Amino acid sequence: MPQPVTHALQSSTLSDVLERVLDKGVVIAGDIKIKLVDIELLSIQIRLVICSVDKAKEMGMDWWVNNPVFCSQAPQGQLEASLARIDERLARLEASSPKVAVTA
Repeated sequence: MPQPVTHALQSSTLSDVLERVLDKGVVIAGDIKIKLVDIELLSIQIRLVICSVDKAKEMGMDWWVNNPVFCSQAPQGQLEASLARIDERLARLEASSPKVAVTA
């Protein structure tokens, strides 16, 4: 059963509006498509969710929990160690690839 629309007669402060938005959450969605003669050149889909951390966890969005950049409990140097392993792997791959002579 749809709820009737009520109109506010009093004004809300910015903090009241922000509290309501963070409590309930807001989803902003948009699609941008650039076409030239029915050929799609670019398609961008934008999905933005604005809500409190508690509301996000309630909705099942908690990607920051296991991300070492955002997690304060992550071991220090984990990102640096990961980058060092990537650098070592890249060096091994470059050393094992055949060299190609470039002539002008």
